[in-house]
Amino acid sequence: MSLERFREIRREVHEDEVINLNPIQRGGVLTPAARRALVEFGDGYSICDRCPPKTPRLDMIERPPVKSFYEELAKFLGLDVARVVTRCREAMFIALYMLGDRGGYVVLDSLAHYSTYLAVELARMKVKEVPNTGYPEFRVEVEKYKEKIEEVIDETGDPPVAAVLTHVDSYYGNLADAKAVGEICKRYGVPFILNAAYTAGVMPVNGKELGVDVLVSSGHKSWAASAPTGILAMTEEMAQRILKTSEIKGDLTGRSFPVKELGLLGCTVMGAPLATLIASFPDVVERVKRWSEELEKARHFASEMEKIEGTRLLGVKPKMHTLMHFESMGFYKVSQSHKRRGFFLYDELKKRKIYGIQPGLTKHFKLNTYGLSWDQVRYVASAFKEIAEKYGLEVV
Repeated sequence: MSLERFREIRREVHEDEVINLNPIQRGGVLTPAARRALVEFGDGYSICDRCPPKTPRLDMIERPPVKSFYEELAKFLGLDVARVVTRCREAMFIALYMLGDRGGYVVLDSLAHYSTYLAVELARMKVKEVPNTGYPEFRVEVEKYKEKIEEVIDETGDPPVAAVLTHVDSYYGNLADAKAVGEICKRYGVPFILNAAYTAGVMPVNGKELGVDVLVSSGHKSWAASAPTGILAMTEEMAQRILKTSEIKGDLTGRSFPVKELGLLGCTVMGAPLATLIASFPDVVERVKRWSEELEKARHFASEMEKIEGTRLLGVKPKMHTLMHFESMGFYKVSQSHKRRGFFLYDELKKRKIYGIQPGLTKHFKLNTYGLSWDQVRYVASAFKEIAEKYGLEVV
């Protein structure tokens, strides 16, 4: 693919008049300040110009204000220590690897993202899954974390390495009861890791209030930062284990690196992605205060969509997050006789400058309304209803 063709494709979903509903992109739209930072800090090691020689570590850099940002980030999340890594999944892996031994168990929810499973596997651990209620709510049965923790203890004689909860899952957008899991973990002395990839940065999340020991999140999903950025925040107690420093010593040279944090392999994100995260932070702090309005818009949109014949919102109701999963037997019925099959819906939305619905999907599709204006929310709802009527579906 030529560079110019690549630019054309990106322009399709970045022009001001285009609405992008992609579930993984709404919370990652850059602020104007972040766009400026992207250019200013685009060079590879731009942030490292003033790395202190006596303590050569990313979190010690004061200009640009990496050190103070890390401190404010931890405080914002209600925890003690924070670091920025390349991805949420990397933050998960680092925490698990540094907390446990090979062969241990991790208790996790059955709606966890695939990358959580891979993080467990790469850390040479095994999983015990907490069930969900299945169709149509798919609510994680958080009370059963107790059963699974006890199951691990009965089988191995030891508690799990950690318990992981996906705060909002990527499939149905259900908000799980993190506080309940935190209380269970505390009773059993099990570290509680909260995957806040879809929550921290778009809605209020306070780790201390939820009983969280470690929080991981995604800067490019929910913090208006460019990829790759992941957030790793923790209590002081967890930091002593997860951010343990290097002890290795060269057998010939005697070289050692006692300042470097082992699990982070010394330093992590040191360029434009971190700069955009820092630049967007003031706006992120303010926007979480408007979460109730975002919920109101999402609920309005869901109710309008369910006026279309055969369309049903899956997941727990009322919606507690802006990520939505719709089942549409009506649009699926249309696709069975349409010459474009399942691609007809994508085509119709594209004509109306609406993107983000995965091409080819009609029976099940996901979207996210976060950050859209009321006018945009109403326009998208009207577009779906207009398409439905065009193909003979009833709209009440």
